[in-house]
Amino acid sequence: MLKNMPLRALIVEDEPLAARRLAELLARPPEPLEILGTAESVAQAVRLLETGPAPDVLFLDIHLADGLSFEIFEQTAVRCPVIFTTAYDQYAVQAFKVNSVDYLLKPIDEEELTAALRKLRERLPAQPAATSAPAFDPALLAQLMQQMQQAPPAASYKTQFVVRVGEHLKVVPIEQIAYFFSLEKATFLQTTEGRKFVVDYTMDQLETLLDPRRFFRLNRAYLAQQTAIHDIIHYTNSRLQTVLKPVAPDAQVLVSREKVNVFKSWLDR
Repeated sequence: MLKNMPLRALIVEDEPLAARRLAELLARPPEPLEILGTAESVAQAVRLLETGPAPDVLFLDIHLADGLSFEIFEQTAVRCPVIFTTAYDQYAVQAFKVNSVDYLLKPIDEEELTAALRKLRERLPAQPAATSAPAFDPALLAQLMQQMQQAPPAASYKTQFVVRVGEHLKVVPIEQIAYFFSLEKATFLQTTEGRKFVVDYTMDQLETLLDPRRFFRLNRAYLAQQTAIHDIIHYTNSRLQTVLKPVAPDAQVLVSREKVNVFKSWLDR
């Protein structure tokens, strides 16, 4: 019976830190999963699904470096259950419509992950996933992809942050924030006026709290508002260099090669 065997998982996630944390959580006892691999894009996921061992479960972020992860189902047959892992909780209902086992909001909570895996084991069929029929309805996928193209309402995102200034608390409206950056295990808020404040959020958390129409995760250390991007320069290895205003602590703030196309699409709306 498949239920009594160690589960094999494939992680599809374009944020290395998030992928590594999920892999670490899945490897913990008492029922560790075998990680078959990690894909950062639709293309990589399709290649692993078609050439690698068949996974028993697919952990799937919705927004990837080269598009929506639902495009995977258009390019290859996915014959295993899916657990969605993404920042957009308003998509939960639609995600369930395509037969996912569960939906985990990032940053992933360990107890919620354990509950999702328990649900997965209860639903596992007796036969391996490779011999099962595809679990996804193409019509539902097409409808969901169309819905996903619409950005969530701005009201669902933070409109201000409270920071500490000595013994005082200061409210910083989102309009006054140029970018966020991480430095020496701390996260800072940089204002348009050139002041910076420590905030009690990780970069991954901020990415879920900020309106993606206004802010973009340039790399692991920088999350910038579009109005703070003063210049964009072609860099080596198909990357882009951004010049932020106010000037960033790092001499070079680069957009990784995997994110370049998404970044250009974000700018050209």
